[in-house]
Amino acid sequence: MDLMRFFKSKPKTSSLAKERLQLILAHERIGRNANGTEIPDFLPQLQKDLLAVLAKYVKVSDDDVKINVDRQDNLDLLEVKIEINR
Repeated sequence: MDLMRFFKSKPKTSSLAKERLQLILAHERIGRNANGTEIPDFLPQLQKDLLAVLAKYVKVSDDDVKINVDRQDNLDLLEVKIEINR
């Protein structure tokens, strides 16, 4: 029986490395937006805080505030779009 195990083909290290790399890439993609930029954890709270401040002065809803994180020329950009109804 041990002789059969000796001649059995072993998985190649390259295929194992490829599988591990695919798992790492899939894990990293989970926390990124469509542009490939990492989504910070504070964005949902930032959106709530902005809504609370804006609600003191103008009438806004949750759908009126859009927050996007992007990366251009090695700079992280935080873009905030607010629709204000007059």
